[in-house]
Amino acid sequence: MVVSIISFLIAITILILTPGFDTALVLRTSAVNGWRKAAMTALGINMGCLVWGTAVGFGLGALLLASELAYNLIKIAGAAYLLWLGLGLLWRPRSVLVAPQADTHRRRGYGAFFMKGFLGNLLNPKVGVFYISFLPQFIPADASVALWSIAMATTHVVIGLSWSAVLIASTHYFAGHLRRPAVMKVMDRLTGLVFIGFAASLALSRR
Repeated sequence: MVVSIISFLIAITILILTPGFDTALVLRTSAVNGWRKAAMTALGINMGCLVWGTAVGFGLGALLLASELAYNLIKIAGAAYLLWLGLGLLWRPRSVLVAPQADTHRRRGYGAFFMKGFLGNLLNPKVGVFYISFLPQFIPADASVALWSIAMATTHVVIGLSWSAVLIASTHYFAGHLRRPAVMKVMDRLTGLVFIGFAASLALSRR
C-alpha cells in the first residue's frame, strides 16, 4: 500500500507539472483578471478532476470505454467549448481591465470563471479515459475501488491547487507589466491560439 501511494504521488505530481490547457488557463486568468478569479478558475479545473475521479470510482467512467458514441459526444462538446474560448480571445482581445467599482455582477463573475475551468475538464473525455487507465494501477488488491479512486482524485485536487497557487503567485509578481494594454492583447491572442490548438488536438484524438 505504501509503495502504491508513493508511486501515485510521484506520477500525479509529474502530470500536474506538465504544461497543458489547465496551466495556460490559470496563467492567463491570473495575469489579466487577478488572483481571485484565477483561484476560482483553478478550483473549477480541479473540481472537474474530482468529478471524473468519483465517476470512475463508481464505474460510470467505464462508459467512455464501452461506448464510442458517448466518448465522441463529450469529445466534440469539449473541442467546441475550447474552440469557442480560443476564438473569443482572438476576436476580442482585451486592452483594459474593468474597474472593480464597475463590476456590478462580481459574484456571477466569479462563478463564470469557476465554470470555465470546470467545463474545460468535465468536457474532456481524455481526462476520464486517463483516470480509468491510470488510477487502477495504484489501487491495492481487495481494496475498495470507489474509495481509493475518490481518495486519489482528492489528492490530485490538493496537489493541483497547490501548483495553481504557485502559478498565480508567479504572475502576481509581474502583474503590473502583464496588464499593459499591448501585452494584454498579445497575451489574449496567444492564449486563444493555444486553446484552439488544444481544441484541434482533442477533436482529432482517439481513445
